[in-house]
Amino acid sequence: MEIVGLDEEKVKLLSKIKQEDNDIRDFRLKSYESFVRQKMPEFGPEIELNFDDIIYYKRTLQDEKIEKDWNQILKPIVDELDDLGVLESEKHLGGMGVQYESEVIYHNMLEEIEKKKVIFTSIEEAMKKYPELIKKYFGKIVSRDENKFAALNSAVFSGGSFIYIPKNTTLDRPLQSYFRINSKNMGQFERTLIIVDDNSSLHYVEGCTAPTYSESSLHAAVVEIYVGKNSKCRYSTIQNWATNVYNLVTKRALVEEGGTMEWIDGNIGSKVTMKYPCCVLKGDNSKGVCITISVAKKDQIQDSGARMIHIGKNTKSNIISKSISQHGGNATYRGKVDIKGSAEDSEALVKCDTLILDNQSKSDTIPTNINANSSSTIEHEATVSKISEETLFYLMSRGISKEVATELIILGFLDRFREELPMEYAVELNQLIKRNL
Repeated sequence: MEIVGLDEEKVKLLSKIKQEDNDIRDFRLKSYESFVRQKMPEFGPEIELNFDDIIYYKRTLQDEKIEKDWNQILKPIVDELDDLGVLESEKHLGGMGVQYESEVIYHNMLEEIEKKKVIFTSIEEAMKKYPELIKKYFGKIVSRDENKFAALNSAVFSGGSFIYIPKNTTLDRPLQSYFRINSKNMGQFERTLIIVDDNSSLHYVEGCTAPTYSESSLHAAVVEIYVGKNSKCRYSTIQNWATNVYNLVTKRALVEEGGTMEWIDGNIGSKVTMKYPCCVLKGDNSKGVCITISVAKKDQIQDSGARMIHIGKNTKSNIISKSISQHGGNATYRGKVDIKGSAEDSEALVKCDTLILDNQSKSDTIPTNINANSSSTIEHEATVSKISEETLFYLMSRGISKEVATELIILGFLDRFREELPMEYAVELNQLIKRNL
C-alpha cells in the first residue's frame, strides 16, 4: 500500500491505517496546517523537492506485525540487511529495531535489559501502550512550528523508536535502530522519542542507508530526547544515504540539572544534509557535547553543525566539527551557541576543522555566538587545511603508496570522532570513509 502526494484527506487516511485515537489524528492535522503555512528554509542549500511526487507511506507484506525473530522476516529483506552488516551488529547490542520503508519490521531486546524495566519499541506501539509518557513528552521538545520539515514529520510520521530508561538504571550495551529506504521517491519520516529518567544512562546508535536512484528521496526525521537529573545520553549516528537523498533532520535534547547529552554525528552520504543537533541546557551544571564529521564529494552538500542553548547556571558545551570536501563537494559548518542571561558562569567551546582535498571543493564556517552575561565565556576556533605535501612525501618515502598515505592522514584527521564510537562502529566508519574517498 502507498500514499503518494499529500493533502488533509491523506493525513486522515494515514492515521486511520495506524488505528490512532483522535488526539494523535488531530496532532497530525494541525501539523499539516503548519507545514502548508511555513516557507522553505531561507538559509543553507537550495532544496528542490516536488512534494506531490513523494511517497509518504509504504507498507510491504512484511509490515503486518513487528517480529522478534529474523526467521520470520521475508528472506529477500533479511539477505539485504545481512549484506549491510545489520545482523552482525546485533551481536554487540542490548537491543535492536529495524525500519524498512515506513514501518518497523523487527524489534528485539536482551532479557537482562527487559528485567531492568527498560522500554524499547516503535513509536506507534508506545502510543498504544504508554499514552501517559507520550502525552507528557511527545512534541514538547520539538514543536511542529520549528520548521517546515519538522511540521511535515509531525503530520506524516511513521515508524521510529520510543525508549524509556527508568530511574537509577545503567545499560552496559547500546540500543540501536536501523533505517532503510528502498524505493524511488520514497520519503521516510521516523519519529524518535527517548526519555532517560533521573540518575540513569543510555547509549543509542542509529544507522541509515538507501540505494541510489535517479529520483530524489527525502528523509525528514524528528528526534526528541529528555535527559533527567544527573543522567547521561549518548546518541551516535552514522548515516550513509545515497546521493539522491535529501537528509533534513531536526534533533533536540532537553537536559536537566547535572545531566549530560552527547551527540556523535557522522554524515557520509546524501545529496543535501541539513542537520544541527541541539542541546537545551536547562538545568544547572548540565553539559552538552556534539562531535560531528561530514564528508562531501561530487554533487554533495553537507550543511551541518550543532546548537547549544545555555539556560542553567554553570553549564558547559563543547562542539567539535570535522569536515572533508573533495571532487567539488561542499562541507559547511553552521552552528549556534546562545548563553542566556540566566546562565551565569557558563562555558562554551567551538572547534571547527576542515580538510579540503582539491581546488574544486569548498567549505564554509558560519557560526552564531551569543553571550548575554559577563561571567560566561565562548571560545571559537576554526582551521582550514589541505593535505601537506611534506607529510605525503614522508609517508611515501617509507614505502607507503600515495593512496594509502592519503587514507592514513584522513583517518588521523577524524580520530576525535572515531574514538567516541564502539570498536565495531569505528571499523565500519573506516570502511565507509575509504569507499567514499
